[in-house]
Amino acid sequence: MKTFLLPGLALLLLVACSSEPDKPTQPVVKPPEYVNGRSAFQKMYVTARGWSPDAQGFRLMSALTKDSNGHDGKCGVWQAWFASATRRASKPYVWSGSNATDVERGVTWSGEDSYSPTNTSTHVFDIAFLKKDSDDALQTALKHGGQKLLDADANQPVIYLLEWDGPSNSLVWHVIFGASHTEYQLAVMVNAATGEFIRAGK
Repeated sequence: MKTFLLPGLALLLLVACSSEPDKPTQPVVKPPEYVNGRSAFQKMYVTARGWSPDAQGFRLMSALTKDSNGHDGKCGVWQAWFASATRRASKPYVWSGSNATDVERGVTWSGEDSYSPTNTSTHVFDIAFLKKDSDDALQTALKHGGQKLLDADANQPVIYLLEWDGPSNSLVWHVIFGASHTEYQLAVMVNAATGEFIRAGK
């Protein structure tokens, strides 16, 4: 007895025999993103305003990573602290575009801390004063001792710290040539509104 397969059934059997099981898709790894201080600050500022409508920043600082040493004024990780006078609280935020840390990419944050508007070390500032970015501050710092350090050590890390300076009554960049803001070879202060050199020290 001859057996005949219906055309449709034969086609299904052919496909079943010839097809391979689906291979698992590999996750897409985004390339690292490095940004200037103002760009990172604005990303966190939007999120902080969602926490409290009157939130204002009082400190911005870059973080060193294995894939970013801050030489061009851009970094893969930035941290900012914001304060709310109505809530009498402060809150730290982190923006990350780096693949070299365990920090989640994008904007993340931690819990609240107490805040007093009279505390001079947490003096909030208006973002309108931030007219000169971290790369501008670096160029000024290079002219006041920074270039010599980079010439001597191509791997010299550079950290950026932005905060209000009471003595000069201005928003300033601290361009820090060192592994941390407490252990460094040179720190150059630059006016964040004008880009003018203020002073340098070790």
